[in-house]
Amino acid sequence: MIFTSANPNLRRSVYGPALRSLDRFLDDAVAVAKNAGTQLKEEEKHWELSIDVPGVSRDQLNIAIEGATVRVTTVEGAPREYRKAYEFAQEVDTAASHAKLENGVLTLTLAKLVPQSKATNLNID
Repeated sequence: MIFTSANPNLRRSVYGPALRSLDRFLDDAVAVAKNAGTQLKEEEKHWELSIDVPGVSRDQLNIAIEGATVRVTTVEGAPREYRKAYEFAQEVDTAASHAKLENGVLTLTLAKLVPQSKATNLNID
């Protein structure tokens, strides 16, 4: 058996072997910062997505739902820029979904679209 350091699945620390824990800490901190201000809860029939958007009014937000993708953006001239897309495992029912902005927190209640069977029966001649 030959052991090489060219294993593509093994990630080397940028800071050397003595500082691997620092490297892991920084990786974790970046992952947390990317999701800061966002919470997602999944229920049986809907998802609840909460996003911190302090200083932004409801007139300055756009929410677009297309299939299983939800895009939240701010309009030009808003005091803060927010532009993010969220992709869900199944399509969102736009008719049963709603949004609420309260105290700088945008809460989206996104109903899951129940898949309809498109199977048809053929008569046998």
